[in-house]
Amino acid sequence: MAKCQYVRRTLQNFTTRYTCEGSDLRVKCFSEKVRDARASLGLSQPQVAQLTGVSVRSVLAYEKGEKIPRQGTMLKLAKALQVSVKFLMCDECDNPVEDMEKDGYIEQARERYGIQGAKDAEELLKENAALFAGGELSQEQKDAFFEAVMKAYITCKEAAREKFGRD
Repeated sequence: MAKCQYVRRTLQNFTTRYTCEGSDLRVKCFSEKVRDARASLGLSQPQVAQLTGVSVRSVLAYEKGEKIPRQGTMLKLAKALQVSVKFLMCDECDNPVEDMEKDGYIEQARERYGIQGAKDAEELLKENAALFAGGELSQEQKDAFFEAVMKAYITCKEAAREKFGRD
């Protein structure tokens, strides 16, 4: 039986990590995922910094587990590392491309409506994904679904903007 140690780190919203000794079952945290993804692409820290628009010091802090980027920077980081935001943020996620199709739609909402728009879009996509009830969809079907939801979201936001003069 593997000994499990509970390691608690305080980062932005308290990141919790479990490490199992004597077992190859190990949950990777944000910092390890950033470091591993960068290394697997053969990118240097300065290259990642340039791709994401942050300082080399910030990239180093991400890899040391001292800092977590804001949502807009997280999207740029995920894109630069060719992984999904969910993969970076969710310690239990071990699939680097899981929910990657959502990232572009959330970024589009952020560009048009700011941080709150991105949060609203992310929540909308998350809530509607529950409609699948465990069923499997092809990538084409997922893309069509997310596109339809985002089109409806943007249409409603634009109508509210025209009617009320705000988002």
